Amino acid sequence: MAISNQNTQVALELGRIRPLDEEAMQLTDVRLANLTKPPGSLGKLEDIARQLAGITGEVDADLSRKAIVVMAADHGVCEEGISAFPADVTPQMVMNFLSGGAAVNVLARQAGADVVCVDIGVNAELEHPQLYARKLMHGTNNMAKGRAMEHETAVQALLTGIEVTDKLWEQGYRLFATGEMGIGNTTASAAVMSVLTGCSPEDAAGRGTGIDDARLAHKVDVIRRSIAVNEPNAADPLDVLSKVGGLEIAGLAGIILGAAARRCPVVIDGFISSAAALIAARMMPDAVHYMIGSHLSNEQAHKKLLDAIGLSPVIHLDMRLGEGTGAALCFHLIEAAQRLLKEMATFDSAGVSRG
Repeated sequence: MAISNQNTQVALELGRIRPLDEEAMQLTDVRLANLTKPPGSLGKLEDIARQLAGITGEVDADLSRKAIVVMAADHGVCEEGISAFPADVTPQMVMNFLSGGAAVNVLARQAGADVVCVDIGVNAELEHPQLYARKLMHGTNNMAKGRAMEHETAVQALLTGIEVTDKLWEQGYRLFATGEMGIGNTTASAAVMSVLTGCSPEDAAGRGTGIDDARLAHKVDVIRRSIAVNEPNAADPLDVLSKVGGLEIAGLAGIILGAAARRCPVVIDGFISSAAALIAARMMPDAVHYMIGSHLSNEQAHKKLLDAIGLSPVIHLDMRLGEGTGAALCFHLIEAAQRLLKEMATFDSAGVSRG
């Protein structure tokens, strides 16, 4: 596919993303005001209910079909020794997801959600009947030595995420969440954050898989070198993505934009997913209104990253696993917001006096 055709496809997809439905949100406000409670007393649950109405255009949308899309890819920057785990863990964990044994599988089952695993760039040949095989590269190049991928590959990864969202939408899924797997991806995410927000590599980098102080200092240096070598343009999110990003980050940005284009809510997981969300937000600011920040990761820069996007996390459990685990837990709160709106009595129906 020619790069001009790719850019046209991206532009068409961005053009489908619209502001929230104000009428549906106003109807939800009226409903919330008539429920048997003090105004605003359910806090963020009321915010979620109102946002869901604005996203879907319905006060009581059916969001029962839920998918956590786990994008998996490897990173050439692992050659620099920036992770506590070897790159071999990426394909091993993909098979764990597909067999249902990972943490995200457990939490997804509890939430009544499906885990959809996409191989967009794993450095291994994987086969499984439930795997979405969309491999574009066998992992990115080492960004400390040159660009992580070609510009057209980054665009194709973005379009792959959109294509997966469209396929799932056609199957009836209406609530999406982002998940990921890729040893080395906190390094790429920190580099993306550093460029797009202007913060230093020291402020963007965290411990990822649990590295010690010495390796953290080395990780910061690798991020700094990667930015210096590639000189990504902070005004061009796709340039940043192609030079210091990752295939799964690009794919997740596509999932987010695809969900927004389909007027579906998308729950953002942790640090890596938030880096993808920042890419999507810089490409189309209206896409932020379709995002729900699930939790505050223990990665030190996650709060600053969420602030840069404009998201407020619902949960804070000191988690830093990724995979979509925080997003899976947030599904319960989304359902709670919907059930409260639908099932609570009003002052009139319950015969309760208003304040």
